[in-house]
Amino acid sequence: MSDKVEVLWLSQEEVIAAGGLDMTTVVDTVEDVFGLFGRGDYALPVKVSMNWDWDEPPPGEQKNHLNIMPGYVGGQLNTAGFKAIASFPRNPFKHNLPRASALIVLNDTELGLPLAVMDGTLISTMRTGAVTGVGAKYLAREDVTRVGLIGAGVQSRTQLMALKVTRPGLQQAAIFDIRRDRAEAFAAEMSDRLNMDIQIADNAEAVARQAEILVTATTNITDPIIRDGWLAPGSFYAHVSGYECEYDVIHHADKVLVDDWELVKARMYSTVALMWRDGEFADDDFYAEFGEVVSGQKPGRENDQEKIIFSPIGLALHDVAVAHRVYETAKTKGLGQKVTLWDNPLWM
Repeated sequence: MSDKVEVLWLSQEEVIAAGGLDMTTVVDTVEDVFGLFGRGDYALPVKVSMNWDWDEPPPGEQKNHLNIMPGYVGGQLNTAGFKAIASFPRNPFKHNLPRASALIVLNDTELGLPLAVMDGTLISTMRTGAVTGVGAKYLAREDVTRVGLIGAGVQSRTQLMALKVTRPGLQQAAIFDIRRDRAEAFAAEMSDRLNMDIQIADNAEAVARQAEILVTATTNITDPIIRDGWLAPGSFYAHVSGYECEYDVIHHADKVLVDDWELVKARMYSTVALMWRDGEFADDDFYAEFGEVVSGQKPGRENDQEKIIFSPIGLALHDVAVAHRVYETAKTKGLGQKVTLWDNPLWM
């Protein structure tokens, strides 16, 4: 065996050329990972989250933070690595930069050697959208035609892309954002991309009451956006981010699902985690971890009247698995730059 070790570097453009924007493939990968999760074929430590801010953030917004998220997923994927992702909520408004920026590192599962380092910003937002898409496949009604979105950032774009993959009958969308110009830009872009009728709403209530699928993807952490009584019978609500709904919205759902309950509690970020902290949501109050549904251990939607809430925190398994498939495609297409890590190891 040669002592030379090379690592493949993939820029965001190369990630895209290797299928990073192929939402159908990302959805399929995320679904595969949920199935492996349900069968226990994974390793997933608690993510490390570091927060800091020189200035107090605007009311209701997160502090700047950096997460390190390792994971291993088995099956045919058999891949390991980690994502390092920084979230600086004021970047888009103050610096014309993305809120989130990320790198993903893949490691060989036999030797532990690094295989690739790639842009993870695109992969992260694609896999987060795909989680909601897979959620809708199992938890939304099959006949849905209307989706409502709160927040008009990049994340809502991939949420809608994924929903259109798994529920192709969607025809109409309503979007609300506290900045109307962002909602207008979203509607103009996504209506053309997905051939959908996208309307701009004046408030969150108007979106939620009409939605058969509702998605909240915001940076809100202090004042819930969705109020009790707004969700219609038979609706599916993807609670993507922080403190986005009143506690009673959760209390009055027929089923509440998470991706990994221990990670949800450890992150202490979403509404269900805050409810657990406050003694209003017990360890056995959620219906299932979603992998149990995908792996066939529990049924998903059982009738057209259930109000179902899915509140995932985000699994590094998805980042690593999507990055692995990007890596394999990049090798086939000859994409990326090989960087020498060492020619001969100095210490053995």
